[in-house]
Amino acid sequence: MHPRLAYILSVIFHPLLMPTWLFGLLLYVTPARLNVDTYSPSLRVSLLVLVFIGTFAVPSLLIYYLYRTGFLTDLNMPDRTDRRLPYLITGMVYLVVTYLFAFRMSLFSETSPEVAIILGSITLSILLVGLINTVWKISAHTVGIGGVLGTVMLLLIKHSDTELFMPFIGLIVLSGLVASARLQLNAHTVGQVGAGLGLGVFVSGLAIFWLV
Repeated sequence: MHPRLAYILSVIFHPLLMPTWLFGLLLYVTPARLNVDTYSPSLRVSLLVLVFIGTFAVPSLLIYYLYRTGFLTDLNMPDRTDRRLPYLITGMVYLVVTYLFAFRMSLFSETSPEVAIILGSITLSILLVGLINTVWKISAHTVGIGGVLGTVMLLLIKHSDTELFMPFIGLIVLSGLVASARLQLNAHTVGQVGAGLGLGVFVSGLAIFWLV
């Protein structure tokens, strides 16, 4: 894989963008699974924008603030120690976002509790990545794509959402590309990439299996 392609894939499928990609897929491919099939197009867009702001924009701005103030020396965070504070902050932001969707936003919490459940599984994955990172550098990129893959896979298996079959096949290919990209950029070892993918699939899949 060409290094430029590896970099582009790493940016497009950045861990903080994966919740937006996942909800975009579910909102428009299987909206009934999230109980949003009766929502107007504008309301679905509003939901996706809220997810984007809470899971990407806010943590990204906070991490950039750490960089500008000198608490973070490199936005790529090549060293494990560089990732501790950003992971902690991101985990806290995701906890707040999950809480808001679960308990404070009555429209979504009452009609679409699945949204909060999926957000909760993503939050758990991030907190686990932060915990693991204290002793070992695991790939957050493959945790992210693994979470999307696990969610789609379990929805397909448990609920027979056949509309997700082709996206599932595409996600398998995409998971391989993202993993290869991280290896190409020497960001992680094979073990770190594989562990990340496994963690993402396991956490998200378990949440769908038990709660959705």
